[in-house]
Amino acid sequence: MLTRRAILAAPLIAALPRLSHAQTALDGRMLLAIHQNTSRSAGYRGSLEGWARAGIRYVELNGDLLDDFLETDTLASARRIMTDSDLTPVSAGVSLPDLWIPGPQRAASLEAWRRRCDQFVELGLQKIYAPSVTRRPVTADDFAATPDAIREVGEITSEYGLTAMVEFTRTSTHLATLPSALQVIRAAGHPGIRPMLDFFHFWSGLNKFEDLDLLEPGELAHAHFQDLLAGPRELIDNNSRLIPGDGIAPVVRIIRKLAEKEYSGALSVELFRQDIVNADPYEVAAKIREKCETLMREAAVF
Repeated sequence: MLTRRAILAAPLIAALPRLSHAQTALDGRMLLAIHQNTSRSAGYRGSLEGWARAGIRYVELNGDLLDDFLETDTLASARRIMTDSDLTPVSAGVSLPDLWIPGPQRAASLEAWRRRCDQFVELGLQKIYAPSVTRRPVTADDFAATPDAIREVGEITSEYGLTAMVEFTRTSTHLATLPSALQVIRAAGHPGIRPMLDFFHFWSGLNKFEDLDLLEPGELAHAHFQDLLAGPRELIDNNSRLIPGDGIAPVVRIIRKLAEKEYSGALSVELFRQDIVNADPYEVAAKIREKCETLMREAAVF
């Protein structure tokens, strides 16, 4: 249910300016988006419709929430929810073991990846990503075989006219840092595979700010946007992800560096804290929009 405060704020939120993909490409500005993990408890429809009422126009989809929706509805209805709410999907994620590395679950993951590509194309997407979820011990031979694994994913993805993105994750034993991800992506040399950056994994992991200088102009394809809770890095988990502006990460400095590297895509807010995930999607989105647009203006990308 909407609160009285939310109802009164709606006309003001709707009146705020919005950007198009064309505008960002021309002037270097970025798009504010929200990842469906942020309002996971509301489900596929509830998250999207709640965010739309708060003036969000760019969204990132979650494959698991889509599966839940499709148990009782259709892919056409899933797309119609976005169309009717004036929402544009900027990316979609799927977590698959052994996708970027040879392993026992690779064949099943490639099959699942193909199915996701087919679904996400129907929903109007152009980009799809998968995190590096490997946790087992990894050898130098595994890293040497990674470019071939990446190329195979690229070939499948290109059949659908999509771009695939590799997300390095701080707890992965395979691809946990930006330098490692860039190295194997470039070794693969496939035009359909590009890197993405998650602010949380970047700033809380084994990266340093100067690693952003490794990016080639225009190379980055997507970004997840979060802040970081203060405290020992040994205790960091998904509860350490905060709305940008609420933590200790130099988010404005990172945004400015990405702009310098000619990134003009989405900053997609992905959070997992239960107080956010279980909250009303409208109120969450309104808060995210207010804080993030302030930071993006400070970084001169909004």
